[in-house]
Amino acid sequence: MLSFECDYTEGAHERILQKLIETNMEQHSGYGSDIYCESAKEKIRKACQCPQAQVFFLTGGTQTNQIVIDSMLKPYEGVAAAQTGHVNVHEAGAIEFTGHKVMELLQHEGKIYAKELEEFLQGFWRDENYEHMVFPGMVYISYPTEYGTLYSEQELRELSSVCKKYSIPLYMDGARLGYGLMSNDTDVTLPMIAKYCDVFYIGGTKVGALCGEAVVFTKNNMPAHFLTIVKQHGALLAKGRLLGIQFDTLFTDNLYFKVSRHAIEMAERLKKGFREKGYSFLLDSPTNQQFIILENKEMEALKEKVRFSYWEKADETHTAVRFATSWATREQDIDELMEILDEMHISDVG
Repeated sequence: MLSFECDYTEGAHERILQKLIETNMEQHSGYGSDIYCESAKEKIRKACQCPQAQVFFLTGGTQTNQIVIDSMLKPYEGVAAAQTGHVNVHEAGAIEFTGHKVMELLQHEGKIYAKELEEFLQGFWRDENYEHMVFPGMVYISYPTEYGTLYSEQELRELSSVCKKYSIPLYMDGARLGYGLMSNDTDVTLPMIAKYCDVFYIGGTKVGALCGEAVVFTKNNMPAHFLTIVKQHGALLAKGRLLGIQFDTLFTDNLYFKVSRHAIEMAERLKKGFREKGYSFLLDSPTNQQFIILENKEMEALKEKVRFSYWEKADETHTAVRFATSWATREQDIDELMEILDEMHISDVG
């Protein structure tokens, strides 16, 4: 069945698979102490223009969010995030499971605003009973957001400024980072992210890798004994070379950015096709996630031939659904989708 369900439904880019095969019988020390992890770390530092960056490889997004947030917060602190933030909605309470509250902020198409963040922080510290409350100890954002929207450089700078004012770290979830950086509508670069964020991660799972996320601590601020903390969470991969090889490959010859750009080109092609057929959108997403409004009966009929994701109810008779392109999406996939839509319309008229 044709699938636009998500951006991690395929395996991995062929260059990664080839490199894993080529190095398969090599013997290397475990837990990320191998030459490939070191090479990947250096390439990431160079791409970030952040020579002091400390890099650590983990296997998945929820795992990464939980470990980074738990390791950087004090026991009495929580993390502030948009109401729609991934850590608040789609991680099964993984953050709360570690004893840290997710503190909701108003969202604007998935984003939080610096002015409202500062008002929230001011309100906390002005409350005479603040010692009886959960302290805001970190700010979480994602790039792109859950709605495929992007922060501008100015917005990142303003958020960073507020976080510095209140001495709390700004953490960016970069599960789809490549797709944000390669968008036609962004003015943000990887070095800018390294400049404004105290910690972020470069997503591999959704951007061409079998699995893997590269956590980047930008201010020489990796928590002490981070490897031990990771192991306490059951997340320390013995064969760490598997992650190192993948990121070393992704950051060779700009592969990470090339495959990300491909996904954006496919998303623009998909968006154009839907628009030309008269469909409306929940919002204007500049990244690989496109949110289409479908009539409910059409949605059910389309499900029989195409995989996509339910997003939210638009009204009594319409639903917003998500179509996601990826590093592996082919032009012929989108052409086939458009043909299916045409056939459905002809059938309806008949």
